[in-house]
Amino acid sequence: MWYGDPATDNKYIHWDHVLVPHWDPKIAASHAQGRHTPPEDIASSFYPELGPYSSRDPKVLESHMAQIEEAAADDHGEPSEDLVPAVMDAAHRHSIKVAFHIQPYKGRTDQSMHDNIKYIIDKYVWKAWRLLQIQVQHGASPASFYVYDSYLMPAESWADLLSPKGSHSIRGTPYDGVFLALIRFDGIYTYFASNGFSFGSSHQNWKAIKNFCDGNNLLFIPSVGPGYVDTAVRPWNNHNTRNRVNGRYYDTSLQAALSVRPEIVTITSFNQWHEGTQIEKAVPKKTVTRLYLDYQPNQPDHYLVLTRQWAENYNKEKDTWLIIYTYFESNGFSLACTTRTGKPSRTSEILTICFSGRALAVRP
Repeated sequence: MWYGDPATDNKYIHWDHVLVPHWDPKIAASHAQGRHTPPEDIASSFYPELGPYSSRDPKVLESHMAQIEEAAADDHGEPSEDLVPAVMDAAHRHSIKVAFHIQPYKGRTDQSMHDNIKYIIDKYVWKAWRLLQIQVQHGASPASFYVYDSYLMPAESWADLLSPKGSHSIRGTPYDGVFLALIRFDGIYTYFASNGFSFGSSHQNWKAIKNFCDGNNLLFIPSVGPGYVDTAVRPWNNHNTRNRVNGRYYDTSLQAALSVRPEIVTITSFNQWHEGTQIEKAVPKKTVTRLYLDYQPNQPDHYLVLTRQWAENYNKEKDTWLIIYTYFESNGFSLACTTRTGKPSRTSEILTICFSGRALAVRP
């Protein structure tokens, strides 16, 4: 959760994102530089219906949770752990559970991860489960953790944390759980919304990845998105743009994901406006210097409606259980908001937590 505005935060946060220069100076020189100047010029190719909002604004939180609830989606900025209780309370009012996405941060090691996991579970997870009156069996944490860019830490460090005999192992302790990464651990999630960007994000590879995971007792969690365009912050990255085509790209992505019959699907994203993957409501907007993309000829809630349709149709047609997560950006961390549909599977009794560098919270 990383957005801010002057009324709530005394300044714009992330809406004024810099134009990230290309790593090749020759290419960087041929593209615009500087940063965006909200409210008319924001770091997105689309414009939110709520305007350049603050993630701390209680009215914004309520609107976001209402939109996620409407979609039936099982759903780096300023320090903001103080915002977590407000997010969790707003989510609880809409019957939405909250998870945390562990992104890279300076000094991430096996020891710091051990401390992070312990902090999250002690401060948030057990409290949430007591609130929901859910009984936890065998004294272990019913938690799962999405870990982004896990390869930035050496494999030996992860082994110290996740192997039974590791020096900082959480296996077999009250802090054990299911760990999901872009590669291996207890399962794989693909995250990226741009088909073809990586091996894992390429729809054509999902069947092979699912077969590999099935053969190795791993979860496979394909990630889908409504499109991708990040040129508002990376002006040199046109080649990874994926046009929405009035929702057909989203339909194709969801069909590709569901065709491999996964237990969980993640949606990238609810409101990652910088990368144009949001399903949050957007409106037409034109200024002196900018013409924003929009969802026309469809309504501002078009992608929320599509999400609900896919969730409902899949639930009717399949006997397996589906959870759809929506990545939700706000000040300082990423959330995955969820609503359960269908029948329980082997993952139905675990808690999914994604953490973005600081500590944080919950989803049964």
